[in-house]
Amino acid sequence: MQARIYQPARNAMQSGMGKTKIWVLEFAPASSREIDPLMGWTSSSDTQAQVKLKFESKEAAVEYAQDNGIGAQVFDPHTRKPIVRPGGYGENFATKRRGPWTH
Repeated sequence: MQARIYQPARNAMQSGMGKTKIWVLEFAPASSREIDPLMGWTSSSDTQAQVKLKFESKEAAVEYAQDNGIGAQVFDPHTRKPIVRPGGYGENFATKRRGPWTH
């Protein structure tokens, strides 16, 4: 069994970092999906592809994989540099502004 351990990226619809602190262990598909000729649905006989295990830390996920004999590949997340303006959001409404406020 092969699995991958990763930290999920944040949703494109959220501005915060909620639900991005967890680590996920997800099994790789063992067989390909097949298309049902009558209905057009996709199906697979691999039930492990449906399993996603969530952990509080990367170490806990790696330890679980080692204890259960699961070959896991760890993917570290790509972190971005935070964008912090000197004045912050309040600078948009400063009363000491000398020029007209434009975007």
